[in-house]
Amino acid sequence: MKFTRRANANWKGTGMEGKGTISTQSTTLDNAQLSFKTRFEQGVGTNPEELIAAAHSGCFTMQLSFLLSEAGFVPEDLDTTAKVTFEDGTITLIQLELTGKVPGISTEEFQQTAQKAKEICPISKLLNTEITLQVTLN
Repeated sequence: MKFTRRANANWKGTGMEGKGTISTQSTTLDNAQLSFKTRFEQGVGTNPEELIAAAHSGCFTMQLSFLLSEAGFVPEDLDTTAKVTFEDGTITLIQLELTGKVPGISTEEFQQTAQKAKEICPISKLLNTEITLQVTLN
């Protein structure tokens, strides 16, 4: 399977005082606000690190669902939070925090499957930073 997705960003002005927008092909983001405040402070809008966290948590969780299904398990609930740490101009850490409810699976098998999902998730493979994984099975 091969496909291409697209998004675009537009920026007007300086880095600190300027403003921009981000839009995605699906229009889930449609001229979403981007600014210094949305990235480095607490402004209304989005930022690249938040978008990486969303992409990584979504990709990892979907990958895990596929692996669990292949192993004969039907997940009732998989919830992943991705925390992206930005430090001195670099993304230095991504922490994945997974909570799952999967009937019939052992804690050990769930942890092993989650670890494999982290390793083969396309977004994990793309990112050049430390990625940690905390797993809780309910």
